[in-house]
Amino acid sequence: MVAFHSLPEKTRVAAPCAANSPVACPPRLSLYVDSPHMALLRRPSESFRVNQAIRPHPLPLARQQRPWLGFACGILAAAIWGIQAVISRQSVADGMTAADVTILRFAAAALVLVPFALRRMKPFPVGKLGWRRALILTAIVGPTYSLILVGGAHFAPALHSSVISPGLIPVCTALLAWWVLGERASTARLAGLSVIVLGVALFSMEALANTPTREGAWIGDMLFVLIALLWSAFGLLCRRWGADAIEVTMATCLLSVPLLPLVALVMPVHLAQAALSAIALQAIYQGLLVGAFALFLYTQAVAILGAGRAALFLPLVPVVTALAGALLLGERPSPIEIAGMALAITGMLIALRARSLA
Repeated sequence: MVAFHSLPEKTRVAAPCAANSPVACPPRLSLYVDSPHMALLRRPSESFRVNQAIRPHPLPLARQQRPWLGFACGILAAAIWGIQAVISRQSVADGMTAADVTILRFAAAALVLVPFALRRMKPFPVGKLGWRRALILTAIVGPTYSLILVGGAHFAPALHSSVISPGLIPVCTALLAWWVLGERASTARLAGLSVIVLGVALFSMEALANTPTREGAWIGDMLFVLIALLWSAFGLLCRRWGADAIEVTMATCLLSVPLLPLVALVMPVHLAQAALSAIALQAIYQGLLVGAFALFLYTQAVAILGAGRAALFLPLVPVVTALAGALLLGERPSPIEIAGMALAITGMLIALRARSLA
């Protein structure tokens, strides 16, 4: 709406600078798009490296000497990503379907990105990615991702998506990297991942038990687990291919647009009945703020503070969601959910700081 693994030495490639996230200044950075989830796929000690060919324009020295600006950018990016789950949940209250939000999300983002893509992407709209890779990545994080995310919001409270998906992405990435690449996580990192799993399990206990206050929420939780699997596969493919994060952002968004009529054909669409204010909210927030502005903010936070310090803003996302959900939607987490969230955030911090490889 933001990799703890790196490839083995023989197959490691230049990481992209870019889900459901941004670039940095030296050293090289691995970062993916449109989601705080992506920053949880990297380990700061090695995969936060900037490819000199795709790093952003250097900031003026005066700006580099203002750490408060980096903190402001990082906090604001985390706030945008945290509120994204609340905005998705609000679409349910506004009578909008997952297809409605998906159409608005990609249509609005495409309007912003097309002028930049026309100048940057040669050939248009896939650039150096090539058609095969761009289509594969679009299949993973294009309309499918949005439909699952908003579909989950129909069943589970907003906080569930901000705890379960970001928490399980590093866990799923570790499993996929071990299964596909033969990578082994360090003891410290395994400890962090174990704490995350325990936290998510505790957090989802009431939903899985189908308690009266969380009736049907387990369906949403399962969809958020699927989101974690999709983002993990996406992150590993981007890193293996050395994909430019900006090109990934543009290509997956623009290639999603031709799929929107198919989404409208096979899924219920209620845009004609939705209020203009509800349509504007989803288009502006999902397409513009999450898809473009938060990406820019996090990029600047990494450039000013460094990748490792900027990554520490990401565990703020579920905290922001909890506060925004309570204030805007009246959704208050139970004591068990608060304890599970705290445990999951602790695991994220441990895993962020740990070495990736044994």
